[in-house]
Amino acid sequence: MSRQSGSGWILGLPGSARVRPAPRPPALAVRPDLVAPRTPPRAADLVGWWWSVTLDHLQGRTPRERTEIGWPGTAEAAVGWLRDLRAEWVAVLDRLTGPDLDAPAPFPWPADSGLTVAHTVAWVNAELMKNATEIGQLRLLRAASEG
Repeated sequence: MSRQSGSGWILGLPGSARVRPAPRPPALAVRPDLVAPRTPPRAADLVGWWWSVTLDHLQGRTPRERTEIGWPGTAEAAVGWLRDLRAEWVAVLDRLTGPDLDAPAPFPWPADSGLTVAHTVAWVNAELMKNATEIGQLRLLRAASEG
């Protein structure tokens, strides 16, 4: 958890925060909508967005704009959406060959990064773990706050 104070960013949970002088994080300057507190639906929406765009890239489709990929509206619909993305992801992984994995990564890095499709696959899996953990932590915090 972080929030801005007069002298920098306060990082950590309430009661254990420390101030670390720092300029405004670049992500906030580019994506001001990320300033809002995270919630499970917000985290799921972001996962659905970047996973969809990654699948577009890996399948040679024109990547969709952020505004073209929207929250499905309910938790049940979001679970279905993420399950569909998982099925599509597994199908893409099943089709990748050694040379495919060694090819330059089309996303999320610049073309001249020297990174490969294998790096993209690892990045997606790491992001999925991170976001699943974040959603779980948010659920635990909510349950604890409800008593």
